[in-house]
Amino acid sequence: MRHLMNPLDFTVEELDTLFDLAVDIETYPAKYAHACEGRKLATCFYEPSTRTRLSFEAAMLNLGGQVLGFSDAGSSSASKGESVSDTIRIISCYADICAMRHPKEGAPMVAAERSGIPVINAGDGGHQHPTQTLTDLLTIRALKGRLGSFTIGLCGDLKFGRTVHSLINALIRYPDIHFIFISPPELKVPDYITDMLHDKGITYEEVIRLEDSISQLDLLYMTRVQRERFFNEEDYVRLKDFYILNKEKMKLAKKDMLVLHPLPRVNEISVEVDDDPRAVYFKQAKYGVYVRMALILTLLQSAGQPCNLCQ
Repeated sequence: MRHLMNPLDFTVEELDTLFDLAVDIETYPAKYAHACEGRKLATCFYEPSTRTRLSFEAAMLNLGGQVLGFSDAGSSSASKGESVSDTIRIISCYADICAMRHPKEGAPMVAAERSGIPVINAGDGGHQHPTQTLTDLLTIRALKGRLGSFTIGLCGDLKFGRTVHSLINALIRYPDIHFIFISPPELKVPDYITDMLHDKGITYEEVIRLEDSISQLDLLYMTRVQRERFFNEEDYVRLKDFYILNKEKMKLAKKDMLVLHPLPRVNEISVEVDDDPRAVYFKQAKYGVYVRMALILTLLQSAGQPCNLCQ
């Protein structure tokens, strides 16, 4: 039985197989419509989520399965003091697979160690968000035709952004990636990441102004400044509108540059950009359902529960 805690839990070859499955699901949805009939997914979300929770639920329903769970810690026994370890043991009695989001780093790992079913890390604090990373990789592969040989700019909150940290760790396994980190000094990418890139001989730049680097980019990954990660409201207010991608800035970009965003957005991408064909963040959200469907099937298979494919 396997779990997904980190994008690196899957080899590059395993990811290729997973993405091929996701593309097949997108192409032939009816083939998978009853693949998880009789199976249950538990969504254990200890902090708010729209896209991740609903995409997991949509994924399982699209596979013919069922969903149970809770959408915040206050509606679970965590409000009574129950530990994650005990919760997952109980969930293992009711469901076949679990997706867990938690504000504390490492909590899904604790659950995986005690679980009788596969556990998927759906985001743990500012640490990892592996299924978002799988979504990002599938989006890039589908729309660029490759994973590698490009320059990617990551813009916004690079200090607390778990999506950014996960994506960097995943992309370093592919050839000829050049990173441009675009952030105010207060939200710069952590030193452990730049030290790792330096040790591996992977090139990167750190800049403050988006305008200074957007023309070099094949991919622009925008992120919001996350209010929930700040201890000081004044710092959040000062930095929340530091970057706003608009039509004027898009005029500086390559004709085939793609704009991704893990969502939700606040002010960092103007709605006027939505109609630009290079803005693919809503397509990205749709790819998130396909990759989660592929992941559910793959992990259930690892637990000895093969899917029921329609012929």
